[in-house]
Amino acid sequence: MKKTISILTLVVLTIVSCKSEKKGNTDADSGATKWVDSLIYPEETHFKSIKQITFGGDNAEAYWSFDDKQIIFQSNNTNWDVECDQMFLMNRDEVFDNSVPPMVSTGLGRTTCAYFLPDNKHFVYGSTHLGGEECPEAPLRREGKYVWPIYESYDIFVADLEGNITAQLTTEPGYDAEATVSPKGDKIVFTSMRTGDLELFTMNIDGSDVKQITNELGYDGGAFFSPDGTKLIFRSSRPKTEAEIKEYKDLLAEGLVQPTEMELYICNADGSDLRQLTNLGNANWSPFFHPSGEKILFSSNFEAERGFPFNLYLIDIDGKNLKRVTHGETFDAFPVFSNDGKHLLFSSNRNNGGGHDTNLFIAEWQD
Repeated sequence: MKKTISILTLVVLTIVSCKSEKKGNTDADSGATKWVDSLIYPEETHFKSIKQITFGGDNAEAYWSFDDKQIIFQSNNTNWDVECDQMFLMNRDEVFDNSVPPMVSTGLGRTTCAYFLPDNKHFVYGSTHLGGEECPEAPLRREGKYVWPIYESYDIFVADLEGNITAQLTTEPGYDAEATVSPKGDKIVFTSMRTGDLELFTMNIDGSDVKQITNELGYDGGAFFSPDGTKLIFRSSRPKTEAEIKEYKDLLAEGLVQPTEMELYICNADGSDLRQLTNLGNANWSPFFHPSGEKILFSSNFEAERGFPFNLYLIDIDGKNLKRVTHGETFDAFPVFSNDGKHLLFSSNRNNGGGHDTNLFIAEWQD
């Protein structure tokens, strides 16, 4: 999960060259992009076919409804009359090129991490709108280091598909965001600053029975449940040395974290049996369980020498059999399998004409 659009910006701004790719075939009558293979690199054997569903802006954190019929995502596309990330809704077969999807957040503040609830009629998301109607200011680099903001005005809300807020699930002071829902439909996992550090918590889908899952110093976030709801996978930047700990605490006191060194951790849904899954270096993040529950698909730049590219990788839940899935030269991240396991939704810089846009793609998945 997020922090998301900001890291996309980092990647594209540091790119000095990128691959020229073919644009997908478009149906002249409907405007819908057909399933094509021209956007697939030859080495990407897990993709049977692919289609691009957004064109322009930064689009990410896209998630399926429980029935796989709809997709909710965040975008800062200025052509859609937004100044920072807001939530948008689309049917899975729609494509938004020149048209604008319906916005289902308030349009106030900044939003992050929308996720459908089991009824397919409501979703949870993080928003800063109670802290002010304007987009909160994005931080600048600190001494040349890339940082993410941890806005203390973030809380988690429930809304219907018309954008009406129906409940507020968190009221604790400080950052509460990055909520995702168990495939079993009974629990939500989220990241919170309520203890003074960025830890994972779970709660029932009505906000009750809040339980702390992690308790070690460092940023724990972007968590997802396994298909059977028994495990959690998440990213973490856990400082070890005295200098790292001081830097982490100093940044956190300013409402910032530095995401350039992150590894993946896995645990049971109650926090037990916690273990580090990757030890690759650089930034390993946006993990999601393979439909089998036995593998993790994630984004990483561990093979990069200059911070990019980010590509998708598969790894077994025991940390073995690491395999590269995508082979782009810029940015592939936020992979999310459909609930039936047949399709993969992800964000990519491919087919953006060499510009800064990050768009959403749906691939037919084959093992």
